[in-house]
Amino acid sequence: MLILVTGATGKVGRRFIAGLLDDPRFSKARIRALCHNRVCDESDRVDVIHGSIADRDVVAAALADVTHVVHLATCKETPEDIMDVTVKGLFWLLEEFRQNVTARQFILIGGDAGIGHFHYRHNGPITENAPHCAYPGSYALSKVLEEVMLEQFGIQYGLNGCCLRAPWIMEKDDFKYSLSFGDDVFGGPDWKTLVPEDAARRYAAMGTVPLLLDADGRALKRNFVHVDDLVSAILAAIDNPRAERQLFNICMDRPVDYAEVAAYLLRTHNLGSVEIPSRFHSNWMDNSKAKYLLDWQPNYDLEMLIDSAWQYERSKEEPRIVWYPG
Repeated sequence: MLILVTGATGKVGRRFIAGLLDDPRFSKARIRALCHNRVCDESDRVDVIHGSIADRDVVAAALADVTHVVHLATCKETPEDIMDVTVKGLFWLLEEFRQNVTARQFILIGGDAGIGHFHYRHNGPITENAPHCAYPGSYALSKVLEEVMLEQFGIQYGLNGCCLRAPWIMEKDDFKYSLSFGDDVFGGPDWKTLVPEDAARRYAAMGTVPLLLDADGRALKRNFVHVDDLVSAILAAIDNPRAERQLFNICMDRPVDYAEVAAYLLRTHNLGSVEIPSRFHSNWMDNSKAKYLLDWQPNYDLEMLIDSAWQYERSKEEPRIVWYPG
């Protein structure tokens, strides 16, 4: 087993490589990391190829003798790069992989941006049968195109593909900083822009958290997944015959309810909250299919997600770095 990992130095890539190397089920598996801007360490089971997936020659070299692909590389809101990297890059990967005599399985990590995240109203739980509906911007469009391209290669050529669709992926202290009113906020919304400037400074100093309301004025429900749970789902999908040409929602059992977050942080850390109205819509991704077919189960619930983020101690050698816009 030789697994090509794109996006190997990212949040999921690093954790996936470590998890696979430690898993006795894959004791003979080797990793080939395709790295562009950053690089990962090589070892007797990990080798590195440098280059961009937008370059067909690089992709062809990276896929030599590869049995599996775990495709993680993506762009965020970078319109000047997104078609070359996300669309053309995936096309070259699929085109070369389908002609590779050693090819066994192609795993794509998709995103809930492809079904609109919290931008559109859904009348029930979001299953894998929900239609694609990108929200404005280049990133969401790219996530739709990725899923469609993988599906069509399965139809056209019988390619054994599997898409694991994840919402916002958390690790370490990510969730804590996703609730910050300061300049250190992780992701969006950018809370400090939604309140007066002096209030934002006061909230940041006090550790006040936002209680996001949906378009109906109720506490918003939003889907998350911890990186460890996503990695366990990838490992469960590898060479699983029930994953062939399937799409799975990989997320927590329940979406994060901002009112429950506020209540828990008040009880455990004496942190206040402030209501933030929005035009967004609550939604609930259904992970039943992954549980049934992959025999997978997320470990993180709301309390574990919060506790792990607030308990994480970041050393000076590990500064928070945002590698992409958006």
